Amino acid sequence: MTSTAPETQRGQDAGDPLGEQPTSWQRRLRRFGHVPRPETSLRDRLDPPYTRPGRQVWSVLAIPPHVADRLVRWSAWGGPLLITLVSGLLRFWRLDQPNAVIFDETYYAKDAWALVNQGYEGSWPKDVDKLILKDPSSVPIPTDPGYVVHPPVGKWIIGFGEQLFGFTPFGWRFMVAVLGTISVLLLCRIGRRLFRSTFLGCLAGLLLAVDGLHFVMSRTALLDLIVMFFVLAAFGCLVVDRDRSRRRLADALPVDEEGVLRPDARIAETLRLGWRPWRLGAGVMLGLAFATKWNGLYVLAAFGLMTVLWDVGARRTAGAARPYMAVLRRDLIPAFFSTVPVAIVTYIVSWTGWIVTDKGYYRNWAATEGKGSSWSWLPDWLRSLWHYENQVYDFHVGLTSGHTYESNPWSWLVLGRPVSYFYEEQTGCKESSTGKCAAEVLAIGTPLLWWLACFALAYVVWRWLFRRDWRAGAIACGVAAGWVPWFFYQERTIFLFYAVVFVPFLCLAVTMLLGAIVGPAAGTGARADLGLTSKDPTGERRRTLGAIAAGVLVLLIIWNFIYFWPLYTGTSVPEDLWRDRMWLDTWV
Repeated sequence: MTSTAPETQRGQDAGDPLGEQPTSWQRRLRRFGHVPRPETSLRDRLDPPYTRPGRQVWSVLAIPPHVADRLVRWSAWGGPLLITLVSGLLRFWRLDQPNAVIFDETYYAKDAWALVNQGYEGSWPKDVDKLILKDPSSVPIPTDPGYVVHPPVGKWIIGFGEQLFGFTPFGWRFMVAVLGTISVLLLCRIGRRLFRSTFLGCLAGLLLAVDGLHFVMSRTALLDLIVMFFVLAAFGCLVVDRDRSRRRLADALPVDEEGVLRPDARIAETLRLGWRPWRLGAGVMLGLAFATKWNGLYVLAAFGLMTVLWDVGARRTAGAARPYMAVLRRDLIPAFFSTVPVAIVTYIVSWTGWIVTDKGYYRNWAATEGKGSSWSWLPDWLRSLWHYENQVYDFHVGLTSGHTYESNPWSWLVLGRPVSYFYEEQTGCKESSTGKCAAEVLAIGTPLLWWLACFALAYVVWRWLFRRDWRAGAIACGVAAGWVPWFFYQERTIFLFYAVVFVPFLCLAVTMLLGAIVGPAAGTGARADLGLTSKDPTGERRRTLGAIAAGVLVLLIIWNFIYFWPLYTGTSVPEDLWRDRMWLDTWV
């Protein structure tokens, strides 16, 4: 999506980043052809333009200008769609393998099947997985309610795939693979809007496409990737909302006699930004994340604060003398009602199957054990649901039983302890010196990508604190919202794959770092920034070396993904090759 502000208006606004009136001598010199030093205009600070490839690129490729313009327009969607297509092919290739119920699929695949067929989860007998794999039609759905500890949205989504393709591994993995693929497209478009660069947006999507943890989670019927999808969609909605509200502010500001946009304190403090459907959409997406797993609630709080601070920044840029007070009066209440109540209503609606069937676990608690409560004036289903949620919360905070693959959140970024979803050893393997082959599905991020992300996060935090770059702050907020809450439950049994929720933001951080490595292009642009241009005469050489360095890093990440491909897909390899990929002792 490109900016809608006219190019002529942008040209007129150039040269006054602080909104100061040009002096009389500057006006006289302009009559004789004087051009002031180019700087970022007020309009471009409120509504930055998208960058375009330099003409020299098309000259080298011998592409006529009119064809180049068409390619630039098509690339805004063509590039993301191409990367998404490749990502989808990778994720759907042999999606039914391994033909097994791996890791926690034993819970969610069966609960989803019961949910879509009878409206509530059933209590499945033990050791039923083999019968399901052999002949799912011979396994009846249990009518006795099952005690489940996660809200139903993720299971409804998994169950939709089962309705389409049957109660099989492909069926229960199908919708997760769809969301994993679409999330790559979302990140391409979000990155493009965030950095105002189609190239950097596509780079962020490419990094997500070749991340091992995101890849494995896209091929497994677990809930965490579904949470990630809704969190990313909510973030995208808020970024679009930010652009539109700032553009509305820019359009309302006055223009002086020279056509230059000027800040105005009265407009900046009193303008109502009107109907904001994208913020409402973010509330729905965050509600769906919360209705899949409860950690979505922390993201709701973090993103709610972030979008309010964005409004403060917009009004300050537009000239507000007291931007916090202006936001408190004009934006805070609409922001709250567009997100928090919407998310809560979405969460409650997600329990419709449990409510209307009248057979779910604890569904009739209010009419039995809870009878005679002082809250009896509330509907029975609401009191029963509240009791159920209390019991689930006690379960989650008290889950301290040890697990072979549990890990502390401090170790996640360095991939200290990945999770083995599936492992099968085969004997009589002639290609191996040990005579054995191994097939494993290991939930681990692409190591070089994650280790580079450690440096990228340090750069992002520095850029946010010392350069006041809102994009760095947004990326840091996304990572913190998905990661920091787990530090409050370090006694709880937690796993590395929970980190998939903030993997897209790690990819954005690495993209930002790579953009800085490439550096600004030499030219006449206004700002030495990501995707924009600089007046540095040595910029071309600097940019060439930076592009080579960034390109090598990206190629190494892609190679690393290919190298670990057998561990992501459960492909049988000689045990020697399997051990070669166990780079750390804690990975075994």
